[in-house]
Amino acid sequence: MESLSQREEQILLTIGFLQEEAYLVGIKKHLSTIMGKELSIGAVHIPLRRMERSGLISFFLGKSTSIRGGRRKKIYYLTSSGLAALEHNKKINDLLWRNFKKVVPLTDS
Repeated sequence: MESLSQREEQILLTIGFLQEEAYLVGIKKHLSTIMGKELSIGAVHIPLRRMERSGLISFFLGKSTSIRGGRRKKIYYLTSSGLAALEHNKKINDLLWRNFKKVVPLTDS
């Protein structure tokens, strides 16, 4: 199984957290808040499309609203492959952190 990029992992975790509110703008707002910096739409949209193509996520169309001019939101959700990829990444990260030894930098410059 191929490892996820850090951004892909962040987006998948956000989708899992937001559930029914996991649409492009909602994901971007949540990640921007968590990270303490404003993300561009492209920083979220491009990985979403890539993960959709690879089968890690899928979507359904929400209800149309007058606020959106009758358009429907694309609500993303994790597939079983997406969940497996997250679990794989967590396992690898846990092993790496467990074996991490804090080192003192040679210089602070």
